[in-house]
Parts: sequence; C-alpha cells; structure tokens
Amino acid sequence: MLSLDIEEMNKEEIKKHKWYQILYVQVLIAITIGILLGYFYPSVGESMKPLGDAFIKLVKMIISPVIFLTVITGIASMSNMKAVGRVAGKAMIYFLTFSTLALVIGLVVANVAQPGSGLNIDPATLQSEKVHEYVQKSHDATLTGFLMDIIPTTLFSPLTGGNILQTLFIAVLFGVSLASIGDKAAPLVSFFQELSAPIFKIVAILMKAAPIGAFGAMAFTIGKYGIGSIGNLLFLILTFYITSLLFVLIVLGAVARYNGFSILKLMRYIKEELLLVLGTSSSEAALPTLMDKMHKAGCEKSVVGLVIPTGYSFNLDGTNIYMTLAALFIAQACNIDLTLQQQILLLLVAMLSSKGAAGVTGAGFITLAATLSVVPTVPVEAMALILGIDRFMSECRALTNLVGNACASVVVARWENSLDRDKLNRALNGNTVVGNN
Repeated sequence: MLSLDIEEMNKEEIKKHKWYQILYVQVLIAITIGILLGYFYPSVGESMKPLGDAFIKLVKMIISPVIFLTVITGIASMSNMKAVGRVAGKAMIYFLTFSTLALVIGLVVANVAQPGSGLNIDPATLQSEKVHEYVQKSHDATLTGFLMDIIPTTLFSPLTGGNILQTLFIAVLFGVSLASIGDKAAPLVSFFQELSAPIFKIVAILMKAAPIGAFGAMAFTIGKYGIGSIGNLLFLILTFYITSLLFVLIVLGAVARYNGFSILKLMRYIKEELLLVLGTSSSEAALPTLMDKMHKAGCEKSVVGLVIPTGYSFNLDGTNIYMTLAALFIAQACNIDLTLQQQILLLLVAMLSSKGAAGVTGAGFITLAATLSVVPTVPVEAMALILGIDRFMSECRALTNLVGNACASVVVARWENSLDRDKLNRALNGNTVVGNN
C-alpha cells in the first residue's frame, strides 16, 4: 500500500514539471541550437567556447566534496571493514575484465571492417605540432608515475587539487579511521551526513546551468571543426559509434540481464547525464549527479562511492575500444600490415597505458600515442590523421564510459548484497523522480 502511495506521489510530482522545465529536454534543445549556430555562424559558434569551459569548471569544483562526503559516510556506516576491501577488489575484477574485452572487440572490429584500407597515406607527409604535444604527455604518463600520483601532497590538497583518485584515497582512509573508532566518531559522521544535503543541493543548482554549458561546447565544436571536416573519415567514426553501441547493447546488456535489470532502462534513467556528456564531451560533467542517481536507485552509498570514482580511471570501455580501433585504422591507412604478435603487443600495452594516463586531459589521445610508440612500424606522427576528428569521437568515448560505470555500480552492489531491488525497479521503471530539483 505504501509503495502505491509513493508511486502516486511521484506521478503527481512529474505532472508539476512542464516539458520545457525538464533538464534533459533543455539540454537537448541547447545542443540543437548549438549545432545550428556553429554550422551557420562558425565564428560566433567558436566564440561560445567559454560557456562550455565555465560549466565544466563549475562541476569540477564540486566533484571532490561530493566524492569525499559520499565515501566517508558510506564507509563509516559499514560495520565490517573487510567489506571495503571486498568491494574494491570486486570492482577491480569487473573493470579489468570488461576493459580488456573492450580492447579485444576494438581489435576484432578493426580487422573485420578495415576502416583505414584504401587511404594510401604517406606517413612522411603527416606532421603536426599538436601530435608531438600528445606524444610528450604519453612519455610523462607512466604507470609508476600514475600510481605515485594517487598519493596527495597533503591530507587536504585533494579537496582543492581536483584529482579524483587522490580524493578517493583520502576519503577511504578517513572513512576507515572513523569506522574503526566506533561510537566516538558518531558526532563527526553525523556532521558529514548533514553536510551532504547542502553539497548535493549545490549540485542541483549547478545543473540548472547545464543547458548553457552544453550549448557553448557544441557551438564551439561545430564552429571550429565543422561538420564537413568529418567527411573523409566518416567510416571510422561510424565504425566506432556502431561498435560502442553494440558493446553497450550486447555485452553490457547481457551483463545487466544476468544481474536482473535492463541496460536500456538504465540508460533511460540516466538520460540527463548522457545528454550532458554528449553536449560537453566530458564525462566528469555528469559524475556528481550520476553518483546521486545510482544511490537513489538502490545501490548502497559505500559501493557507489568506491565504484564510480574508481571507474572513471579504470573502467574506460569507450576509450579502450577507441584505442585499438584507431591504432589499426592508422596502420591500415598507411598500408602497414601488423602481424598477430604485433597486434597482441598493442593490446597488452593498451591495457597498461590506459591506466597510466587515467585522469589526464586528452587521455584517449595520450594513451593512443603511448600504445603506438611500442610498435615502431606504425609512425606516431600518423596520429595527425585522426586529430581533426578526435573531438567527434570523444563524445562516444565518454558516453560509453558513463554507461559502463553506471552498470558496474549496480552489478558490484548486487555482488555485495548491497542493492535494494525495489528501489532499483522503481527507478528504472520511471517511478522515482530524480535530478530535476
């Protein structure tokens, strides 16, 4: 009876919002206007870049406090500290399995579709200063350096530095310490729980600016690069988008079905976040609201706090598909035949380099540079071939990564018996109003 009352209340709340007041509708309209402005008035569209940049900065400003409070309150409420390690371990097994599978799928599709065949490019004609910048960053982004970078300079620097894994590291330590001292920590835990409410209210306020950010970012992209610039490389873009879509629908769809939920319903549930990522080309723009939504969908706060921020660095399905697909595209375009051993080497290096450059701006392109550098027969300079269209593929990378992390949080929560199935079913069936505060 209570569930029926809740459902009726939610339906009434939905009716209060007119169609143009719904966030995802506003973002969709903003993206459309941005595309039109960038197409018909390129210079004006290009000048809209600060709007997109400002919105992403606003969101990044609040990411560290959201992760810090979510993880601390989640872990502090766990009576068994072994559960923290167990959740992290299961999450990493999940990440490693599906990230590797994504790399393999990209490799297979590239060999079957042959998107680069017939271009007959001479690598000597390809020179780009921008590519050299990415190559330099790839040399700097070693796995050891990445692991060392997880340790912050001070206890509080992650809250101001914006490094997701550093924030997660300190939050886990703080949460474990609070849980270990028991009742003495109760006032502090209560304070953090109370503080979470205004922090998430700030997130809701910032999200009202999402349409402006999406408009600015999309107008800039179309204005600067132009829709026409993707013409001769359209087959690669289509291959990548179709491969990513099939990965989500078939691979993640099978995982979701096995764990008792629908991947399509999950995507519908996080449609605001997906549109926000599409508009801004940044998955970070949707991180705070994604964490909130997955918690409201029945995933325990401690699981969400550990899985999603970690997944943003280690569970990059879209980026991994892109890396092997793009690497083979470049080889095919330059008429370079890679042996099976060389392709396997590319795969193994990509598994490591995708972790080494995690959290770095332009990580997809940086990891590609690091991966190509181990196969001397494929010139790194040939990355200039896809530099112009990388922006058009970054949206797909981010969208696939976002769905992968949302799926991971539900799966790991189920493995841990930390999933409220009633809440999940209500959320995925559209009976829970979230994100339109």
